[in-house]
Amino acid sequence: MRSSRSLPSLPALRALVAVARLGSFRRAGEELLITQSAVSHHIRVLETALGLRLFDRHPRSISLTPAGARYVERVAAAFAMIEDATAEVLAGHDRQRLVLSLLPSFAATWLLPRLQRFRSDHPAIDLVLDPTLRLVDLAAGEADLAIRYGDGNWQGCVAERLMDEQLAPVASPSLAQCLRQDPADLINHVWLETQSNSDWRLWSEAAGMDGARAQHLALADYNIVLQAAMDGQGIAMGRLRQIASRLESGVLVLASDLVVTSPAVGHWLLKPARRALSPAGEQLADWLRQEAARELAASAG
Repeated sequence: MRSSRSLPSLPALRALVAVARLGSFRRAGEELLITQSAVSHHIRVLETALGLRLFDRHPRSISLTPAGARYVERVAAAFAMIEDATAEVLAGHDRQRLVLSLLPSFAATWLLPRLQRFRSDHPAIDLVLDPTLRLVDLAAGEADLAIRYGDGNWQGCVAERLMDEQLAPVASPSLAQCLRQDPADLINHVWLETQSNSDWRLWSEAAGMDGARAQHLALADYNIVLQAAMDGQGIAMGRLRQIASRLESGVLVLASDLVVTSPAVGHWLLKPARRALSPAGEQLADWLRQEAARELAASAG
């Protein structure tokens, strides 16, 4: 069958959409399971075929050109239509619905960038995200699975450690630049934190700092903590695995070289204690484990 002269390489188009969504050739390669150089080659081939530049390359980042942004929008919509059509054909009347309860911050910073991959891998599963600070009752069927951050001690469910965390202070680039002159100056700035304050306590103990001397601002949700830090209102305790995309984009930067890992905190997959997961639930749990392992492998490399 003769291919259309006006239709570019599909792998190159997939690479284009991934790079545009993730803002990084490296992270796009990790998602597509190919090397960063292969991603760069796909983009170069595509730009040559189209005769226009899709990305502006900066010293530490990339951005879509106006033409690139328009093209990516149409290509991404086309892929979404193909995926929806495939899901309809495969699913028929056997679609399975799953509810995953998780913290809003984890949904926004970690899961959503990976969600398209789950939809592609499991087109017959309708995944419903329930972002909430409240710990839902899994035994009562309020959700099929949950992801929570903490020490793993929750009643009425089985907690499986999904991923540890790396803790280090983060701030806006302008504020962090001032701190680099004297890391001890952290104590003179507002410490942004969630209600539990466990992250700052663990880090300051490891750093030998008296956290009681700092001014603390407790906020309800970690998303708000991160936004306040990006606005320059203070220093947040960064959960580095969870906010890797924020650090890579440069909207947040490390405010200290001390990175702390503790068994006292991590991301946990919660399952009902007295109810077996459905086959779809097992597939979701396995996929989450694989994504967590991929994250750990990427940070180790």
